[in-house]
Amino acid sequence: MFAACGLVLSSIAQAAPSGAVAAVDPFIGTGGEGHTFPGAVSPFGMMQVSPDTDATCVIRTCYGHAAGYRYDDPTIQGFSQTHFSGSGHSDLGDFLVMPVSGDAVPLEPGDPAKPGSGYRSRFSHQGEVASPGYYAVNLTDAGVRAELTAGTRIGVHRYTFERGNPAHLVLDLRSSLYNYPGKVSWSSVRLRADGTLTGGRETRGWAPGRKLFFAMRFSRPLTGHEFVNRETDIPYKGFKAPGRTGSDIAEIKGRALVARLDFGRLDAPLEVKVAISSVDEDGAIRNLDSEPGGFDAIRAKTETAWAKALGAVDIQAEPGIRKSVYTALYHAMMAPSIAGDADGRYRGPDDQVHKAEGFTFRSTFSLWDTFRAEHPLLTIIQPQQTSTDVVRSLLASQGESPYGILPIWQFQGQETWCMIGYHAVPVIADAYLKGIKGFDANKALDAMVASATYAPYGGLGDYMKLGYVPIDREPEAASKTVEYAFDDWTIARMARKLGRTDVAETFEKRAAFWRNSFDTQTGWLRARKSDGSYRTPFDPTAINYGSDYTEGNAWQYSWFMPHDQGGLIKLLGGDAATVKKLDAMFDFDTSKLDYSHAEDIAGLIGQYIHGNEPSHHVAYLYAYAGAPWRTQERLKQIVDSQYKPTPDGLAGNDDLGQMSAWLVFTSLGFYPVAPGSEQYVIGRPFVDRATLNLPNGKRFTVLADGMSPANRYVGTVTLNGKPLDRVWIGHDEIMRGGTLRFTMSATPNKTWGTSIASRPYSMSGY
Repeated sequence: MFAACGLVLSSIAQAAPSGAVAAVDPFIGTGGEGHTFPGAVSPFGMMQVSPDTDATCVIRTCYGHAAGYRYDDPTIQGFSQTHFSGSGHSDLGDFLVMPVSGDAVPLEPGDPAKPGSGYRSRFSHQGEVASPGYYAVNLTDAGVRAELTAGTRIGVHRYTFERGNPAHLVLDLRSSLYNYPGKVSWSSVRLRADGTLTGGRETRGWAPGRKLFFAMRFSRPLTGHEFVNRETDIPYKGFKAPGRTGSDIAEIKGRALVARLDFGRLDAPLEVKVAISSVDEDGAIRNLDSEPGGFDAIRAKTETAWAKALGAVDIQAEPGIRKSVYTALYHAMMAPSIAGDADGRYRGPDDQVHKAEGFTFRSTFSLWDTFRAEHPLLTIIQPQQTSTDVVRSLLASQGESPYGILPIWQFQGQETWCMIGYHAVPVIADAYLKGIKGFDANKALDAMVASATYAPYGGLGDYMKLGYVPIDREPEAASKTVEYAFDDWTIARMARKLGRTDVAETFEKRAAFWRNSFDTQTGWLRARKSDGSYRTPFDPTAINYGSDYTEGNAWQYSWFMPHDQGGLIKLLGGDAATVKKLDAMFDFDTSKLDYSHAEDIAGLIGQYIHGNEPSHHVAYLYAYAGAPWRTQERLKQIVDSQYKPTPDGLAGNDDLGQMSAWLVFTSLGFYPVAPGSEQYVIGRPFVDRATLNLPNGKRFTVLADGMSPANRYVGTVTLNGKPLDRVWIGHDEIMRGGTLRFTMSATPNKTWGTSIASRPYSMSGY
């Protein structure tokens, strides 16, 4: 069937990637609960062109298809231009394109349970290829070889049809990820005189009122087309009758548009170049023009960009862990995505068009997840982009917000109000405290304070008055109290460094508010009512959305005071009691508990939940209690059980790179438990050798002598040839370059890093 694809397939073999790019497997996380996609994207690219195996599912049944693609599905519905990598909720899947061969062209996607129905097509993993910036698959029913690549602001599709068969494309503007009736508010398609196809739509999805426009050009002229409005098929009251439909019109508007594009019988592959813009169709056209060249040129340019980005770390390790870590690094450099046009224009949270001056506007901020490790990783491998793009984009959004606050969970410039906290604050503070410049620090602090004092948000008014968020007035109150307190601590740290003593003193007091929800009688973080009493009944294992905790329970959240672990250790009764409680968390028997109702609860090790973020720092807390060898044991347990170089190789959704950034840091032997402290807590490495090729031209090398399955413990540690007797390393020590050497051992060293003087920072000491 694919004889016509022989030339294309041989060119793929000749262009096989090498080095770090070859080590990446984009299929990792596409099965299980990883929610990643295998399609084409450039580093932090605006376009994520990828296959959707089911974009017809309705909201509440789409969790497994949050990225559009699921590895165990038998059919592909089409290829859309935008995707999240590893999100727990979803949206996007914009402007789905599907090649179709033959005389009859179905305009409906068909039933996923009935392979071969509609325009969807069966496929086999045997014909599937994915590498950074490239994806290809054989579409069995369509008789087409499909290839995808992407540039900074464009995507390019290449379809090789069987010779002799009429070639068509279906463009479906009804399709989306996380659908429901009436999600599309309006849409349009226009065929311009030069053959460029443009259009757009507005969706009422995760980000309500999100506008997105597109422009497409084809390597072969159209021989015919049909624009159809299926609006009356939508079971939603108030829709008008469909407008004029057919092949004699060049423009159509409606809420359920699908287009058939005809190209006749082709003797060469059809290339489709696509660009998007949140501003307007002209912006999409300018983005299309900003990156000249055909499929092979764009693919080569993007592969070079990935080689440079992944070259930030040179890794020597056993093949499986090397693949997992390089893929994690790849996943960690997809977001925050570029969301501004080539001319600097973008649509902000006020739904108005703005222009970025001196920076590239970025969005896709999953901040509740990524403040923990994803953004700290970028401060090491991409500090300049962190300041000029990430921080300035956050500050621009704050200035354009109708509420004057920083983003919470934003994509394509639009706010979703998803999750809790004001976690843009630690991202900015961590960057500033690490010496990253490129933005007005005092204005940044003002923006941080504005977010932390906006009383209507998430119980902040009560938090400021009572010292905690009351559960009888605000859901998830216990979690909000401790997350606010951590964010407040980072404000205080930045204010101290700027010499703004009044701000520092205010937020230092607030940083201790975590204590106000910690019940010293029971040893748990608990939700309190506005009268000061703790809510009852209380079950530390209960996980219910909208209750006392956010996507977790007391077991996970009782450890969330990363800036004051010493204070927690005192409340728990000292080192031994803390270690005992940590062990009880990991060793808890969950066999009689049912968490099937909680989508994001995955990767359980007792009550430790690696598939969700509130647990991510917990294994490192043994080091705060004088037992770093226990951290080493737990890290081995986590890495072995939660990461694999297979499609189901992520225990939980990647959340825009956070699960991946955790693995990158942990494989290097250290982790940012408290962003804003300028410290990384030492665990144990999982690679034989890793060299950070720092943007300042220096190199920081991690060596693990004697690494083996038997040698799971750290025997000794040296920094630049001198013994290191503390369980942390400073950011400045990494950026100066040097060598961190671990000598691995089969038995734990119970004297290294145990003294109080060797422990990481804690706000109230030990």
